[in-house]
Order: sequence, then structure tokens, then C-alpha cells
Amino acid sequence: MPELPEVETTKTSLLPLLEQRVKRVEVRQSSLRWPIPENIEKLVGQKLLKLTRRSKYILAEFEHDTMLWHLGMSGSFRLCESNEELRKHDHLIIQFEDIELRYHDPRRFGCILWLDAQSQSKLIDTLGPEPLSENFNAEYLFEKLKNKNIGTKVAIMDNHVVVGVGNIYATESLFNLGIHPAQPASTLSFEQIENLVLEIKRILKQAIDLGGSTLRDYTNAMGENGYFQQTLLAYGRAGEMCVNCETTLENIKLGQRASVFCPECQPLKKIQLPVKKVATVRGKKS
Repeated sequence: MPELPEVETTKTSLLPLLEQRVKRVEVRQSSLRWPIPENIEKLVGQKLLKLTRRSKYILAEFEHDTMLWHLGMSGSFRLCESNEELRKHDHLIIQFEDIELRYHDPRRFGCILWLDAQSQSKLIDTLGPEPLSENFNAEYLFEKLKNKNIGTKVAIMDNHVVVGVGNIYATESLFNLGIHPAQPASTLSFEQIENLVLEIKRILKQAIDLGGSTLRDYTNAMGENGYFQQTLLAYGRAGEMCVNCETTLENIKLGQRASVFCPECQPLKKIQLPVKKVATVRGKKS
């Protein structure tokens, strides 16, 4: 699944479309996660003014309307010449002045929607802060996690806590800090959380700089692969040796996702909770 660095890289690779007008729209398959709007042809004649990212959504702002694009599990955008051969799972074509934008999605879990009050409320307004923003800091995360007894990895992958920290980047961040993915989030010290915030930011920035991760078939809109996968120390390496201590990396399932960790470098620490003594009231003699 494309995660934040892949979506950011995709958005950047679409920037050549800015200030171009839509000449033609063709829907070849409308059945995505939600149906492509029937009135999507009203984009024709509109100029694309702005492209931004919120979580794993790309917001495409045209002159009169804004669209919300999500890549789902296997979606991708591609800039093509109009005479380039269509692929089997090219579901949407938007012809601009100089180039054609095609949306490709074999599993069809992505979405192409209008950004309106309903989609804003349902999909955007409940999201947590962007991980690379100043709003995502140690003080904020400490408050969010102090009462959460779920595993730290599950907690930081919750989009209501912080957006865009997907499986790859959560796994790598926790490995680098020696935090077990199942360590209850509420047991982390403020110092650990401070380091976790910094590491998440560092990992995501590095991944964006390297064009994201191409593990299966991800490419940006120019057809270029990402290279962050070449730096992976834990994700996808279950059964291999830890690069730090040569212990065999193990795999557990947390929140329906595989979580690779080193049992030596990332021990699950038991926290001894204080025992509250209950005063005994002695019965009175009769």
C-alpha cells in the first residue's frame, strides 16, 4: 500500500500539470472503493491550480472544484502521451493540454471523489496532525499515548493520533529506537516519546528524499521507482539476522499487520505497576 512518502512523491511528480486545462475526461471503470462521480466531466475546461497532500490523500484544486484522490492498496497515477498504449487497469483518463493523466488500480481500493462538505467531514476532519508538521511534537504525542495500553506500533499507526505513519516507517522507527512494537504506549517515558517523534520525522524525510519505497510495483507519475527499500533494517526481514546483534528477527501480528522486530534489541519491557494497599478495618469486639 502506498504510504505517506509514496503519496508525497506522487504529488510532487504531478506538478507539471499545474496551470494546464482539462481537455477531456474518460472513465473506463467507475467501480473503485466508491464510484467515480458521474459528473466528473465538469472538470473539462477547468485549470488545475494547486496540488496538496493531507495524510494519504492528494487534493487537486481546480478553478471551480476540488478533487480528493486516494491510491488505496495498489493505485498509481501516470503521466503519459495520449498515444501510449492503455494498460488493463487504467480506470480514469484526464487529458490535459500537453499530457494525459491516467489512474491505474488493479485492486480498485482507491478513490476519486469531489471534496465537499460530506467528504471533508467523513475523511479529512477527523485526521490527526501531519507527522512532519510542528503540531506533531513530544508534548502532543505524550498526551495522546499516556492512557493508551495498546502496542506502541498500533498507536502511532492510528490516523486519529498522527497521519501517514504506515507499517514500513513505523517498523523502522521502532527498530532504530529499540522499542518493542507491542510495548504498551502508555509505558513509554517522555524521553522515549521525544526520540520517537524525532525518529518518525527523520525516517519519513529520508523516505521522501529517496522517492518512497518500491516493494512491488510502486512508481511515481513519471514511472520512476523509489529507493528507500534499499535501506530497510527490519521491515520485510523476518527470519534474517539483525544488523546490530545478529539475532534472528521475528514477526508478530499487531492490528492485523505483520510487525518485524529484534527480540534482543527490542525487548518487551515489563512495567511493575505500584500496588495500592487497602487498609483493613478490624471488627469491633462486642
